[in-house]
Amino acid sequence: MALKLPKLRMRSARPEAAPPPPEPPRPPESSTVLRNATALIAVIVAGAALYWLRDIVTPLAMAIFLLIMIEGLTRWVEERFRLPGWAVAPVSLTLILLGFAGSIWVIIDGLAGIITQASSIGVRVNAIIADVAGLFEVAVPPTATDLLTRFDLASLAGQAALTTQSVFGGAFFALVYLAFLLAAKGSFRKKIVALFPLRDDRQEALQVFERMRGGVEGYLWVQTITGLMISAAAWLVMVLVGLDNALFWAFLIFLVGYIPVIGGAIAGLAPPLFALVQFDTYWQPIALLVALQTILFIVGNFIQPRMQGDNQNIDPVAVLLFLALWSALWGVAGAFLSTPIAVAIMAITAEFRGTRWIAVLLSGDGDPYPDDPEDRRLIADAKAERAARAR
Repeated sequence: MALKLPKLRMRSARPEAAPPPPEPPRPPESSTVLRNATALIAVIVAGAALYWLRDIVTPLAMAIFLLIMIEGLTRWVEERFRLPGWAVAPVSLTLILLGFAGSIWVIIDGLAGIITQASSIGVRVNAIIADVAGLFEVAVPPTATDLLTRFDLASLAGQAALTTQSVFGGAFFALVYLAFLLAAKGSFRKKIVALFPLRDDRQEALQVFERMRGGVEGYLWVQTITGLMISAAAWLVMVLVGLDNALFWAFLIFLVGYIPVIGGAIAGLAPPLFALVQFDTYWQPIALLVALQTILFIVGNFIQPRMQGDNQNIDPVAVLLFLALWSALWGVAGAFLSTPIAVAIMAITAEFRGTRWIAVLLSGDGDPYPDDPEDRRLIADAKAERAARAR
């Protein structure tokens, strides 16, 4: 009788696969939510503080803005005229004082001319109202006096006086801040050394500062050159048409060129409206309107984009949002500073991995400040060396 032996299972010669390593523990979702909520609350608190302290912070921001302009002008004078070191500051200061004095003279002379012509404005406005009423076959058109009686002139005059006082007060404090900043400029390097004792950290901080300053100076340079082009061409057109106070209007066009969107609208509409009141015929305002719009279109669509390069690689939607935000916070000064602030924020946030997404959203092409391989290599080497010392 044959014995039945149980079948033995032969083990495979291949070793069994090792179990996968355990996944690292994921941070709880509440930490991400808490971090985002904290950042949102911090932004809201900072915005409220900037609004409540606008009378103090706005002149300081304008002073920093002017300091950057002065530093850029000083380097331009040094590079262009090849002056000795001791002569750079006096020449730059002389140019600044001449520009400041000339600006005040142009503003005062222009306002005096407008006030002198104010007596004849009412008569011309009545004639314009009558012409418009004739187009719509209105039998008895209203007069300028009738229209003005519908407004509370005393309240409007009071608001205008308060606004003027606020503007001049802010300008005075901005100049005071600027004087102290210029006096304390020599101690900036010592403060940077004290804040960043390690050479690698200091080099990285200086790179961030240089990129921010370069972006703001590049924006100011482009706006200044294009503003001079637009104002010079506009002055020539206004002189040919015969508009009074042409130099004042050209200077106003140059100033408002630093305000995005709104500045172009003011530059293209204010002189034609004044021409509408000055002249008895309508071809001068129409010709001036067409000429100014043509100048703004050519410079804004062909010349300015070629000059901007990477200095103003900002999304137009971001420009509008910053304009609305800072105008609501700081008024006219915020409108002037909105784009430089956007440039500075994009330059700072582009340097850090955790905030680079903000710079990407603010940029026009999604690539804020393309990486410089040499700079990135130096920063990477410095970080690697610092990490090796920490081990």
